[in-house]
Amino acid sequence: MSAKSRFSLIDPAKSPFFYGYIILAVGTLGIYCSIPGQTIGVSVFTDPVKDALGLSRNQFSNAYMIGTICSSLIIGKAGVWFDTYGARYVAFFAALVLAASLMLCSWSVYMSDFVKQMFDSSSWLIPFSIMTVLFFMLRFSGQGVLTMASRNVIMIWFDKNRGKVNAISSVAISFGFSSSPLWVNALIEGYSWQGAWQILAGGLLVVSFFILQFYKNSPEDHGLLPDGATLETECKVNPVPLAKQYTLDEAKRTRAFWMYGLILAFNSFFITGLTFHVVSVFASEGFPKADAIAIFLPTSVVAVSISLIFNYLSDYLNLKLFLYLMILGGILCSVGFLFLSSSIGVPFLVGGFGIMSGFFAVLNAIVWPRFFGRSHLGAITGKVMSFLILASALAPPIFSFCFSTFGSYRLLGYLGLLFLAFLAAASVRANNPQ
Repeated sequence: MSAKSRFSLIDPAKSPFFYGYIILAVGTLGIYCSIPGQTIGVSVFTDPVKDALGLSRNQFSNAYMIGTICSSLIIGKAGVWFDTYGARYVAFFAALVLAASLMLCSWSVYMSDFVKQMFDSSSWLIPFSIMTVLFFMLRFSGQGVLTMASRNVIMIWFDKNRGKVNAISSVAISFGFSSSPLWVNALIEGYSWQGAWQILAGGLLVVSFFILQFYKNSPEDHGLLPDGATLETECKVNPVPLAKQYTLDEAKRTRAFWMYGLILAFNSFFITGLTFHVVSVFASEGFPKADAIAIFLPTSVVAVSISLIFNYLSDYLNLKLFLYLMILGGILCSVGFLFLSSSIGVPFLVGGFGIMSGFFAVLNAIVWPRFFGRSHLGAITGKVMSFLILASALAPPIFSFCFSTFGSYRLLGYLGLLFLAFLAAASVRANNPQ
């Protein structure tokens, strides 16, 4: 048995249809199973866990922020592992680490009490330090490695049809993520927060087995080609390989790497900060909590529509158009932020929020393999992922600092417009390096 198929009973070459569609299904499942390590999955546990550990909301949030920042500093290394060992092993071990992290999280109170007794101390620093380490493990394995490996393996199995398959995956993930707080909360109410984390850990152990069986690193490893093309057809249509395989260092020397990376990071920063403080942002402009929460449904509709349409069109259109449309979404969001109390505020904010989220789902998957090839995709996307994780970690405290210092969030709208103006000007020459 080939080392690339070790521990697996599945042979893609014997599939009655193109095996990439199996990869699309299991890769999407892998991204979905990263929910316990994503902000949307952790946030449901915030109140019961912080209360059980005796931490204030600020202390618990700071532990989350530090753990996330530490994750962003080493996620690039996971990208190198992806290129070296392939998606199967990297995603498999990420799922195992995420499962172990969830089990440890469920025992966090016991660990905190044990350390307190051992050192004869009741300091808040003990549960704070424990949760910082656990958040690092959750964010690194879930939001970082499992998400990156699962998304990349889908992109590797497709080339000309990347946009179409990413449309299917993105829509499924959008609906799955948006519904996750409901069923996670149901688990907490039915089995306690400790039991909910343990159930999720058990589920991830099952998923890790499926990853080991069904994830395959590339079609070429099994005598296949991306999109299900045959060797004879590919030779006639494209006799000379056109794509240069960029290393991370070579990619970083292109303008496109930085411009697309920065707009994706801006999306992570602005959307995370707004989501984290949405009730406070709306309250500062005189809106009730219900109005703040109500923006997420129309935003999701816009985001899913944009993602579905433009993922499909990405197989045919220049991605720089998408970059500028995403910048336009950011401008609408920033203007809505500045004029939230006016008649245009909420529509602009919802529209911009949805446009940015929709194009994020397109560009974060499609740009990197199209622009820089597949050989070093892990290292390149790992570096980009570090930007996104760092931006999402810094957003909540920066939003909070702005409000506590200036009594308003509006400064962030002005800073957003300034940054987007720079991106718009600098992106004129951010062409596909291929």
